[in-house]
Amino acid sequence: MASSKSSLSYPLCSFAIPLLFILLQIQTCVSSSQTQKSLLLSLKTQTQTQTPSPSRKLSFQHNVTLTVSLTVGSPPQNVTMVLDTGSELSWLHCKKLPNLNSTFNPFLSSSYTTTPCNSSICKTRTRDLILPASCDPNKLCHVIVSYADSSSVEGTLAAETFFIGGASQPRTLFGCMDTAGYTSDADEDSKTTGLMGMNRGSLSLVTQMALPKFSYCISGKDASGVLLLGGGAAAAPWLGPLKYTPLVTATTSLPYFDSVAYTVQLLGIKVSEKLLQLPKSVFVPDHTGAGQTMVDSGTQFTFLLGSVYSALKDEFLEQTKGVLTRIEDPEFVFEGAMDLCYHAPASLAAVPAVTLVFEGAEMRVSGERLLYKARKGSDWVYCFTFGNSDLLGIEAYVIGHHHQQNVWMEFDLVKSRVGFTETTCDLASQRLGLSP
Repeated sequence: MASSKSSLSYPLCSFAIPLLFILLQIQTCVSSSQTQKSLLLSLKTQTQTQTPSPSRKLSFQHNVTLTVSLTVGSPPQNVTMVLDTGSELSWLHCKKLPNLNSTFNPFLSSSYTTTPCNSSICKTRTRDLILPASCDPNKLCHVIVSYADSSSVEGTLAAETFFIGGASQPRTLFGCMDTAGYTSDADEDSKTTGLMGMNRGSLSLVTQMALPKFSYCISGKDASGVLLLGGGAAAAPWLGPLKYTPLVTATTSLPYFDSVAYTVQLLGIKVSEKLLQLPKSVFVPDHTGAGQTMVDSGTQFTFLLGSVYSALKDEFLEQTKGVLTRIEDPEFVFEGAMDLCYHAPASLAAVPAVTLVFEGAEMRVSGERLLYKARKGSDWVYCFTFGNSDLLGIEAYVIGHHHQQNVWMEFDLVKSRVGFTETTCDLASQRLGLSP
């Protein structure tokens, strides 16, 4: 769910557009953050000596939005939050509105505290937000988070105790919002209480919890998976070796570059084993910062700048002649940005894979991750899961979570890198004790 700069035409993180999002229903069991032991949060605790930080292992289910179930406040209130590596400020709906099924009531909590707009927290901790904080009529810190589809939420910056699987995180800063929606899909908005920001910004949960790393693994079939906070592949020694690609940072502030996103360097794209003949410069952010490549758990599919998407589309069409039958309907563009759809293939195994080439690592996309089964009227069609970011009005490459299914993803904040390896995520959940 990405916020977007008012001066920008694209969201800087995940995108609040009617894309499919994964639904993470997370159930946790953790230790106090003041202890040294790692917690493998499949309703049991294990000790991990590799890191002094608590490691929190969580099971989830995914469908449309990636959500975390936890409790907030004193006494605790149940909330469900969209987990988003592309957003910074965590927030909750605090005002009961007709289209909302779940809200947080701050008046029922003794641990809820507001933030004055003249406080150092309001003046300094909000520095990474796109829109500057301001004073509301009650002299409280007023924050606004806007999204690419022109929707937004706004309210008060506050502090509250968050209980993630029973372990308290006191004085967690979040937005207590009094407006209705954060996406253009009211039905999806009604299913959650808010959003949990997991990027590298000052107010993100990752920063507030001082997480050294976190990992997730999304199953492609049974809508389940695992999220591990504070730990990585060391908690799963049966994984194969991870391939790492460094996180990219800008040395100067650029108007179109999101400095707190998980940005990596895309070097090229292959169809089967054929590398697209494109200049390296098309994958490098320009002088304004436009054209960065972001790994985003909040966006379903993967989006490429128009010229790169066109080259990929042309080569894929060439290599699938006689293998796939294209839907010839110019009016049908899946999710508003994917215009390459097919009739049901005889065999997905015959479809050439697409490989994203990063600095130091490659991500191979094939089978059901490459062609997504979608409804077109009364028929089922199979759509290419790479989209044209130009059709969304964004100027960035976004690696969505659909291409991360059955891939163990690790975000290493200490070594400033992202690592991944293919695995079977439902088996990973079982080995970690999170599913039967």
